Formats: sequence, structure tokens, C-alpha cells
Amino acid sequence: MLATRLCTMRKLPSVLARTLTSGTSGSSVLPDMSEGHLPIHVNNVRSRLRDIVGASTNWRDHVQAMQERKALHTLLAKRQEDLPPRRMKDSYLEVILPLGSQPEIREKYLNVHNSVRFGRILEDLDSLGVLICYTHTKQEMQPRSPLSIVTALVDKINLCKKIIYPDCDIKFTGNVSWVGRTSMEVKMHMLQLHDGDYSPVLDATFVMVARDPENKRPAFVNPLVPETPEEEEIFKQGELNKLKRIDFSTASLLKMAPTAEERNIVHDIFLNTLDTRTVSFRSRKLPPNSVWMEDAKLKGLQICHPQERNIFNRIFGGFLMRKAFELGWATACSYGGSRPFIVSVDDIMFQRPVEVGSLLLLSGQVCYTEKNYIQVRVHSEVYDADTREHQTTNIFHFTFMSENEVPRVVPKTYGESMLYLDGKRHFAAIMKEI
Repeated sequence: MLATRLCTMRKLPSVLARTLTSGTSGSSVLPDMSEGHLPIHVNNVRSRLRDIVGASTNWRDHVQAMQERKALHTLLAKRQEDLPPRRMKDSYLEVILPLGSQPEIREKYLNVHNSVRFGRILEDLDSLGVLICYTHTKQEMQPRSPLSIVTALVDKINLCKKIIYPDCDIKFTGNVSWVGRTSMEVKMHMLQLHDGDYSPVLDATFVMVARDPENKRPAFVNPLVPETPEEEEIFKQGELNKLKRIDFSTASLLKMAPTAEERNIVHDIFLNTLDTRTVSFRSRKLPPNSVWMEDAKLKGLQICHPQERNIFNRIFGGFLMRKAFELGWATACSYGGSRPFIVSVDDIMFQRPVEVGSLLLLSGQVCYTEKNYIQVRVHSEVYDADTREHQTTNIFHFTFMSENEVPRVVPKTYGESMLYLDGKRHFAAIMKEI
């Protein structure tokens, strides 16, 4: 287990002081790729991305900038075999967030509890993941990349620290760990400086996809060649992660009926909420220390302004994650009655892009609880005022830990029961890794 260093806090619960692995490989030793790499300041990551794709910093010029990218179609590879293979260390990057040595940038990251806003960290991870992939696919003779690389999935983000301190420098590291034909898995790690040493804070696995210059069709990316047995294991784990995602999607409760055990759980909940004074299926009674699921939700609305656009002039995925996390945190806080701490983020699927000017509707729902853990699902959708249609853009899953034991959330309808079982599945998967 990692020795977690807390500047002035009490010792963490053992559930958070867990092994920080390279993704889910189970290996506690990460390959050293830092030799010869100079750290990048966090403020320079987005500017580097704009330079790579030729994005304009002026919103009024975005149409012209996107038109200019059309000419880059001729630079796309027609086969993956035409692209030179890359090593894991070719895409390795280090980024410094100098909260301790540069106090002037601290306020952007500060929350009311005098710790770092995790939503801001999500934004930085998303930008870094994209830059790592562009580093993997960089062609020396091409000043601008013909690829449009976007986040497809946040597979998981697991934390091993309860508090991220606002006055200690942070270092992000990461590299491409697995490659398909048009997709790349990126593993990133965040460390914070304490007593002269960097100690781990979180471990993240993102999946990025490459598309053509207009972001319309898939595009091939450079193959990845592991060099050591350790890298071979990391690459194999990336392939296993892909298969696990397929299996999890196949077994989705939106496609398949619950298992026999899950059906029994739902029926037991139903029986425990029947009003024994009546002989009716409709008369329900809330058990002690419980909350109806319909009363455990919060909603929010966000107008998507140009300020929050990415290099392809759609809304930045990190911004969406930050807003979803903050609503999820507020949902857990209001439900548990005390400050919640994020334990894990998993299975964030970016189903469709969010256009600038969209009305973004967010709905946070407590869908499962156990002891002092709260599983929150945040659903995001865009509303088109012209067509009056709603379209889902993302589903976010957050696992929080409250300071005190929380009431049991109880579903009433069949749809809520499916949310409950889905939340239970996500929570069980997280606990299995701890």
C-alpha cells in the first residue's frame, strides 16, 4: 500500500490509501520514461494544442480556421501500416501545475474547503490526454496535424488521496498505453509535492479517438510497439480493458434483463416498502433511515458560451466533466448532509459533441448507497430550442465517500430500480479494485 502523506490532516481511511497501479494492470511499479523530458507548464497545454491543429484564439475566425483544415485531408494515412510505429516513451509527457511555487494561479483551483477543485483537475487531465495522443501521432514533416483527436471515454479515475492541497505543486505524467486502429488508450498519473518528494494522488485511464480534419470520419493512428515485458503487460491490459468495456456494455440493463440475483434484490426492496396495513401493491411505505430515489436528485442548466469551446470549436469535454462533477458533488452533499470526498470516476462515455450555444441540462441522481458511500449518476443532455428536442450527450458515474453513514436510497418504480442496480454494479466494480 502507498504511504499517503497528509500535510496536516488525519490519517486517511484505509479504503483510500490503496495501491496506485498503472491503470488496472495490478503492477505498482511504473516504467520510468522521464529521462530527457522537460516539464510543460499547465497553462501551455491548451496553447500547444491550438498550434498543433491551427485553431484560432478568436471566436469570429473559427469558421475560416476550420475551412483551412479541410486541406489537410491529403496528409491522412490510407492504411495504418503506412504510419511509423511508436514506443510508449515517445508520447510521454510531464506537466507541472505550480500551485506552491506560483501562488497567483492558485485561486482558479481553490474551493471553499481550502483544497483543490477536482473539477479543474478533470479539465487538465482531458487536455493532457489529447496532447499526449498528438505527441504519439506527430509527424516531423507536418507543422499541423491532420487528425482531430477527441475524448471518447473516461474509463476510470481512481484516487488514493482524500485531500489535494492548494499550496503544493502538482505534477501530471502520462503516455499512450494501448493503440487500436483509430483509437488510443492513455494512462495518466497525478502526483503532489510533499516534503520534497512527489507522492501519488490519482491514476486515470482515458480513451481517445482520431478523426479526419473535419471531425467526421475515423482516421488511422500510429501503431504502438512495447519494448519491455512490463510494457507488454501494460499493452495487454489495454486490450483487456477494451474487452471489459464491450462486456459491460453488452450486459447493460438497457439491453439485457437483470440477473436472477438482481431480480431478487428488486423484489425484496418492493416487499420491504409495502404498507402492511393494506393489501395493495400500490400502497408503499418508506422504511426507517431511507430516502425515496425520486427525492435524491438535483438539476442544473448551463448555457454553453464560446469561452468554453475546445480547439475544434465545440464545447470542451473537460468543462462538461467539471460541471457534471460539481453537480454530482452537490447531489451527494445534500443527500449525505456532510462534505463528500470523491473516490472514483468511471465509465464516462462521450456520446455526441456539444455545440457552442447549446442549452446543457444536467441531472444528478443518487442511485445507490452503502454505509458511507454514495453512488451518483449525472445525465447530461442538450436542448434544441428550435426543434424542442432533447439529446443525451453524456452519462457520468461518480463514487463519493461521506464523513458519516448515509440513509439508504430506495427506488419506487421499475425504472428507478434499474438505476439502482446500475449504480450497484458500478459501485461493486470500484470496490473490487480497492
